[in-house]
Amino acid sequence: MEFWDIVDRHGKPTGKKICRGKLNLKHGEYHRVVHVWVFFNNKFLIQKRSLNKMPMPGEWAATGGSVIAGETPVAAACRELSEELSISAEPEQLSLVAHMVRKNSILDVYSLHINVDADSLDLQESEVESVKWVTNSQLRQMIKDGEFHNYGFEYFNYIFPLVK
Repeated sequence: MEFWDIVDRHGKPTGKKICRGKLNLKHGEYHRVVHVWVFFNNKFLIQKRSLNKMPMPGEWAATGGSVIAGETPVAAACRELSEELSISAEPEQLSLVAHMVRKNSILDVYSLHINVDADSLDLQESEVESVKWVTNSQLRQMIKDGEFHNYGFEYFNYIFPLVK
């Protein structure tokens, strides 16, 4: 069973925890979420979610997930990279790209500049169906066509500048 810290709008823990899957937060309560954008040679490494993974089954999306109780966001980002894509990264290799307060979550978006062979990654089958490298224009087209999850205009204003 996985627990998440409930934090205030500023990311400060309230002392309360919530069990994964029982997201019933009150106004002013949030949980922490991380995304990691891997990029190299003017391309993004994106992942297609498993058809069994809720929410967003079968959608192309960013790598990420929820911060476990007691974990820092950057440690969660490293863990998610390792679990989902078998990419090992140290916290100092990640750069914070954005910090956004959403409806019931606080999202920290990180980037990792690293060259990996997409075909050699050991994917977490329960979460990730496949991965591929895409250019900025390919990603934009996937969003437009509804193939890639649309996290919103503000979100992508932080992401697109990562690659030319």
